[in-house]
Parts: sequence; C-alpha cells; structure tokens
Amino acid sequence: MVEKFVIDKILRRVRHGRVVMRYWDGEERSYGRSGPVVHVRVNNPAVARKAVRSASLAFGEAYMHGEVEVPEDELDTLFLLVARNRAAVRGLTPLRRIHRSERNRRGRQREQISRHYDVGNDYYRLFLDPTLTYSCGYFETPDDSLEAAQRQKLDHTLRKLRIEPGQRLLDIGSGWGHLAVTAAKQYDVSVLGVTLSHEQLDEAQKLAAREGVADRVHFRLMNYQDVPESTDPVVRGSFDRIVSVGMFEHVGRDLHRNFFEVVDKLLVPGGVGLVHTITNQMLQSNDAWVDTHIFPGGYLPTVAELEGLLAARGLWSIDRENLWHQYARTLSHWRQNHQANRDRIVEMFDEEFYRMRDLWLAGSQAGFAHGTLGLAQIVFAKGKPTGWPLTRRELYSARTVASAPTTGWT
Repeated sequence: MVEKFVIDKILRRVRHGRVVMRYWDGEERSYGRSGPVVHVRVNNPAVARKAVRSASLAFGEAYMHGEVEVPEDELDTLFLLVARNRAAVRGLTPLRRIHRSERNRRGRQREQISRHYDVGNDYYRLFLDPTLTYSCGYFETPDDSLEAAQRQKLDHTLRKLRIEPGQRLLDIGSGWGHLAVTAAKQYDVSVLGVTLSHEQLDEAQKLAAREGVADRVHFRLMNYQDVPESTDPVVRGSFDRIVSVGMFEHVGRDLHRNFFEVVDKLLVPGGVGLVHTITNQMLQSNDAWVDTHIFPGGYLPTVAELEGLLAARGLWSIDRENLWHQYARTLSHWRQNHQANRDRIVEMFDEEFYRMRDLWLAGSQAGFAHGTLGLAQIVFAKGKPTGWPLTRRELYSARTVASAPTTGWT
C-alpha cells in the first residue's frame, strides 16, 4: 500500500544506526546497518499520508496521540539517528514552512507566550531547579547540580554586563525574576523586568518581596515595545544596562529589527546590553510541530542575522560566546526531572501533554548535542565603551556564585 511505500522509501536511506519498524498490520521491517537501534511502531497508516505535507508535524502529533510509539528511553537514539542521517532522511524534516508576516503582531504575542508559560508554576517546579531559571545553565564541572549551574549562569551573564552600583537595568523577558533579584542584591542596582506571562509575573513579584528588594526591583506585565512610551514612573526613562535571556526566540523574525530599535532607544550612550538566545546554524523557519504545539510564533535566528541586526542599528558587538554544550547538559537534567515526575504531570494534565513535552525536551537536547542548535550570548554597546577589560580572563576565573534567595522557593 502507498503508506508503507512512503515510509519505506525514506527509511531505506538510513546508513548510520538501525530502525526496526513495526507497521499497523503487524509486519516488521529493519532498516539501516549496525549501530544504535530504535524501535518504532506505526499504528495508523494515515500518519504516512500526513507526513507528505509536514513530516515534523505528522510525527509529533502522532507520537502525542499514540499513533506512533517509540520507547521513551529510545527517543534520544531516534533523534541521534535523525542527526547522523540528516542528508539521507531529508524527508523527515518539516516540509511545511510557516509564513510569519502576520504571526507576531503585538496583540498576539501575549497569547503566544501564555500558551507555553501559563500552564502553571507548579508544573515548572517539577523539572526546573529551585530558582525556576528556564534557560541553559553554566556547568563548571560535570558534577555540578542543576541549581549550581543556574546560579553560575546568572553570575556569568551579569559579569559580562559589567554592572556598576546605582545603575538601572532592564530585563526583557524577566521570567520568574531570579536574574533581576540577583542583579539588585549583588550589584546594588535598580531593575525593571517585563514579561507577558501572568504566572511568571506573580512569582517574580513574590520573590522580590521575600528577598527585600521590592523597592528596587519592579516587574510589569507588558510588551517590550511599550516600554519607551510608558507613562508609568517605574517604567519610563532610559537604562544603563539591558539584558534579555531566553526571550529573543519568541520575538519572531518579522519583529527582529523592531526589537533592536527599542533597545537602541532605551539604552543610554555607552550603555551595554546582552542577548542570550538559541540560534540555528542555518537560515530556516521554525519547526512546524514546535511552532504549533510548543512555541507558537517563534523563530531561531542565525548568528549572522544577530550580528547584522546589531550593525544595522549602530550597536557595537563586543563579545560572543556559544554555550551549545551547556544547553545540552541542562536539557538532560530537565528531562530526567520531567520523567521522574511523569505520574504527577499526567495527573495535572494528561498523557498527551506529558508525551508532547517529553518529546520536545528530547528533541531539543539532541538539537544541541548533535544537531544545528547553538546558544549565543552576545554582548553589545551603544558606541564603543571605555575601560573595557583587555582579556576575557575574569569571566573564567574563580567566581563568587550569585547569592541564593534566603527564603527559598517552596
């Protein structure tokens, strides 16, 4: 039948590793050669027909619904084989490319962010570290805990900004607030954090109050685009430092120039900024399944795009670092925690939600470990700053880990 023909034609091109395929009628076929083995069961022939339009969307949704089964402990192997056979299994990449010109209008961004982040803080506590930091950690040794790595990442990031006491910092996409609170306590600065997530806003405000910095750290539920024109006395004005960690991925390609225009407006002359974002090695649209079910409206830029955007605004690129290996290790920790809490997650949501998020964590980890994903930290300035260090040595010397919250996150 034609459905078997479609799958067979793709998998016959596998050269590295082996795929054992069991079809809906019980027939079993083996593809590939020696190496890692993954077992796949297709329960519905319609999956093959859907794959003609978008292999990514068809597989992801079929896995969520149980129409395609892969042992949970073999998902890593599956994505490893996809990476190793990239040229041969080109048919498994998304065939549908998302047109973005109408996707990321300002009115839709809050909805897009809410779909991912407002599923509940209790869910994120199950697999993130106690600081609820939802971006890659910075592991200084293989034995570092996830929490230690996240505190080290905050320290590593804030060091790059070269913050001075009394300055004003804007955190675009402030998440659950730990970076803003750490900056205020460690560097004696005032901080404004903006987010589009109600859940994150509530938790961040509670953290600032518990840590005794609510007079210096303020959070607002607002779009970064609205900051320059705000009449809120806490919001209005310029900033000495601007940081954005794990938010630029949500901006959307059509609004990239707008993002840096806003940053340029808000940054004082000589001010320093840092963008921490996932990147793709090649220019391409977001994965169709990820766009539909995980991060709607997102886009992963290339490093070349980022550097071009900075240059177009006259912002001076000072330093760039790729932390891809740090993100692969972070995702490994997240997925282990996620799997350890499977029963609780299924109870909170359902089996389909758990499979969806586990598939995303596994695919993301593989993307950093074996695929085309990178993590760029780019430091830039509005004009060439004076007094910049001669070397980067201090970034990698023995450091004082960012102070922990005194009251905890329970």
